[in-house]
Amino acid sequence: MSFLHLDAITHVYFTKESAKVAISDLTFHIDEGEFVSLLGPSGCGKSTVLSLISGLQSPTSGTITLQNKAITAPTEQVGYMLQQDYLFPWKTIEENCLLGLKLTDQITTENKEKTLGFLEEMGLGDVKNAYPNQLSGGMRQRVALVRTLATQPDLLLLDEPFSALDYQTKLKLENLVSSILKTRKKTALLVTHDIGEAIAMSDRVILLSKRPGKLAKIFEIPEHLRELTPFEARNNPDFGNHFQSIWEELESHE
Repeated sequence: MSFLHLDAITHVYFTKESAKVAISDLTFHIDEGEFVSLLGPSGCGKSTVLSLISGLQSPTSGTITLQNKAITAPTEQVGYMLQQDYLFPWKTIEENCLLGLKLTDQITTENKEKTLGFLEEMGLGDVKNAYPNQLSGGMRQRVALVRTLATQPDLLLLDEPFSALDYQTKLKLENLVSSILKTRKKTALLVTHDIGEAIAMSDRVILLSKRPGKLAKIFEIPEHLRELTPFEARNNPDFGNHFQSIWEELESHE
């Protein structure tokens, strides 16, 4: 049985004047420990898919199960990292990182030590007493990732977390995040507009059609690329061929 399974998901946004179908009859699965990226034209419902998986919204029809249990509301099993870091400016970096543990009543000496250990791994141990406005954009995103990982979710949802960063910082974070998630054998779903990022970080790439979002095609990333760091994968001779294949398929759905 798959770790995460979306079965015939349809989601409609209703207003007084109209009903807009964002997602239509979408079915796919993710296995435990997999890193999967979700690509598609702008407005095809990629972020809506994450909102449904997180339990923040309920699908109009269809079911979503995580470890064979239906997702009907937000759960501690799912961590959600957004494009914006949403750090509280009046709290220190350490306080921001521990916020999720406090909200879920999981503050223990062991969990606090693990969280501070994450900060060290991210190269942020020396700024735990600083405030968000003292950090760069890349550092703030690393803090946001630590906060997300602190509650030890089974599934990590990443909604374009690197898109606002400069290219060099983006590449460094891709490597760092990929390494940490692989080391911890985390299951992750990344929404991105960046084909290169999807190929470099993923085991599979799921492509949605234009709105309403439907499953268009699934691309398997070959093992020899998956074994590389994202930066190394981008420089592999085979990278360009996979980029071209996904680009052409994406263009056909614009």
